[in-house]
Amino acid sequence: MKLDAKAPSGPLEKKWEKHKFESKLVNPANKRKFDVIMVGTGLAGGSAAASLAELGYKVKCFCFQDSARRAHSIAAQGGINAAKNYQNDGDSVYRLFYDTIKGGDFRAREANVYRLAEVSANIIDQCVAQGVPFAREYGGQLANRSFGGAQVSRTFYARGQTGQQLLLGCYAALSRQIGLGNVKMFPRTEMLDLILIDGAARGIITRDLVTGRMEAHAADAIVLATGGYSNVFFLSTNAMGCNTTAIWRAHKRGAAFANPCYTQIHPTCIPASGDYQSKLTLMSESLRNDGRIWVPKKKGDTRAPRDIPEDERDFYLERKYPSFGNLAPRDIASRAAKEACDDGRGVGESKRGVYLDFADAIKRLGENVVRERYSNLFDMYEEITDENPYKVPMRIYPAPHYTMGGLWVDYNLMSNIPGLFVIGEANFSDHGANRLGASALMQGLADGYFILPYTISHYFATYKPQKASSDRAEFKQAETGIATRIKRLLEVKGKRTVDSFHRELGNLMWEGCGMARNAAGLKKNLEEIPTLREEYWRNVSILGKNEELNMSLEKALRVADFFELAELMCYDALERNESCGGHFREEYQTPEGEARRDDANYCYVSAWEYQGEGKPPSMHKEPLHFEFVHLAERSYK
Repeated sequence: MKLDAKAPSGPLEKKWEKHKFESKLVNPANKRKFDVIMVGTGLAGGSAAASLAELGYKVKCFCFQDSARRAHSIAAQGGINAAKNYQNDGDSVYRLFYDTIKGGDFRAREANVYRLAEVSANIIDQCVAQGVPFAREYGGQLANRSFGGAQVSRTFYARGQTGQQLLLGCYAALSRQIGLGNVKMFPRTEMLDLILIDGAARGIITRDLVTGRMEAHAADAIVLATGGYSNVFFLSTNAMGCNTTAIWRAHKRGAAFANPCYTQIHPTCIPASGDYQSKLTLMSESLRNDGRIWVPKKKGDTRAPRDIPEDERDFYLERKYPSFGNLAPRDIASRAAKEACDDGRGVGESKRGVYLDFADAIKRLGENVVRERYSNLFDMYEEITDENPYKVPMRIYPAPHYTMGGLWVDYNLMSNIPGLFVIGEANFSDHGANRLGASALMQGLADGYFILPYTISHYFATYKPQKASSDRAEFKQAETGIATRIKRLLEVKGKRTVDSFHRELGNLMWEGCGMARNAAGLKKNLEEIPTLREEYWRNVSILGKNEELNMSLEKALRVADFFELAELMCYDALERNESCGGHFREEYQTPEGEARRDDANYCYVSAWEYQGEGKPPSMHKEPLHFEFVHLAERSYK
């Protein structure tokens, strides 16, 4: 497998402009001759589908939700980063670039990250033009707030509903193209396989989730924008429908999977309250602007938070990281919370929680100001916990949230399979080993609005793909394979539910490949996951049949893919004998308990190749070169 990043040469700030100029173009009259399949309608997929259709391409757009506007991007709360420097506080494109590289613990490509920072300002202009109601200062200027890993205020927001408002703007653009006939929507439809013809991606097989009917779709290029795979942990902040199936099917067809062990644990989530839970709820990182995180200094302290004096509280982030305080990056803040709880100072019934306290902010700003900034988040918290965060501190604990790993892509966002593009969280490209807060929305819209429209045109002009028919044998063979897989699952008629297997797998992954990992735990997982997967295929119980709405079958197919992905994550985590960002190997840490990188041996992207059923995957390396940033130990103290 050859991994060519195709990063352009020249000065960092000129790379993207040079690349756009050197990219081949498609004549406007010829664009309507090309068909594009878009899988996923979140911020990345929705913006890309709308932009490509606006250019003149014919787009088929698929989502498993009943509407494109129900994509999980809608759940993003806190904001979107952009290097506008409206606050005149020292921000710049280069500073956003550097913060992102450093935040990812120097495990991302310089060229990709700089391009992301460069186009970030365009995103805000685009969204304002669409009518996205960003918060504004009294004088009318767009407001900003701070997020983790930055010492400037560059995050634009719409109270605690930023993802929803951005997605509605994107959905309006998409709806316009649907109305014009340039985009054809396929809701309640799930991609189950990728079709290659002569080594290039030329189609997909889908299943109608209402009728169970399978259908073949051919196109000149395929774009996957299906998000991340945090639901491999069972309990996560992701919507329950979020899955890995599209990118995993592509991986099994030859697409390299990059850095699968890079997963992000978000530090501010409502703690799990019992085994009955099926998902966790995020509390936006924006709350750390005004909330102070603390635990009692005394182990086993059971007093109510208001009964604990200030001098008996440990504001551990402010103590350990005085330069960034409560806005330390997510991986660092999460490990610090775990460390406090492991030390016996956790709060709440489970003792797996820390306090996020707004008493000082309310005293300083007034309750009305805090309500203006966070009311929907405070209301959500009170509805779930029956506790009023205006009166008592929130209880929070880290939870799986985002995945920096994904399918490998080059500078053009194309995988190692020609014609297969991967955008947004589904690819690995921009965040290294840890994503900074408010950068997911930035990447999704950068890829969809401002990058893919250039690079996919270059592909069409260069490769000139020949038209493929969905009647070809490759499509029929894939359909037969999927039908056989579904039939096999339905015929098991075992005694355990899909959820019981998924929960057990999630527990294995959380304990062995979660916030902290070690060689013994990873090796244990690599023994136990295959055993559990074998039991799944002989003892899972799926009610109903294929030819109907069958949510049990939907989930069963997705969990089967999670089993295989979980193994790959453990292989990757075991192979990477260092700690970096969200990948924290307990054997590799500094005396202060911080991540210890090994740049001499692990300064690369690990790209895994599928080798077949029952065979271990093979790993390929894309070396990371740092010409413009000095490799240094990451410090937020």
